[in-house]
Amino acid sequence: MSPLPKRVDAPHAASLKITDDTLTVDLLDGRSVSIPLEWYPRLLHAQVAEREHWRFIGNGDGIRWPDLDEDISVEAIVFGIPSREGRQSRRNWLDERKHVR
Repeated sequence: MSPLPKRVDAPHAASLKITDDTLTVDLLDGRSVSIPLEWYPRLLHAQVAEREHWRFIGNGDGIRWPDLDEDISVEAIVFGIPSREGRQSRRNWLDERKHVR
């Protein structure tokens, strides 16, 4: 059995692609990770322009969608951790969006 590495660097994003149902993040180490948008309801319910308005935060440690008030860490994507936003918070956010449009 080989020994475990002494240190594992946190993943950092190099680029991303968003489709109607998937978020794919290309990492600096060469990996690509895809997750369903269902895991992040704010992205799922967003308009295309809102999804496309994003920026990396930190040194590619996370992704920010200012129009959606959504931040997702690259580590959460890599480890398959879906949104932890509560149902009531999500419901309030969706209700606010109905009034804005």
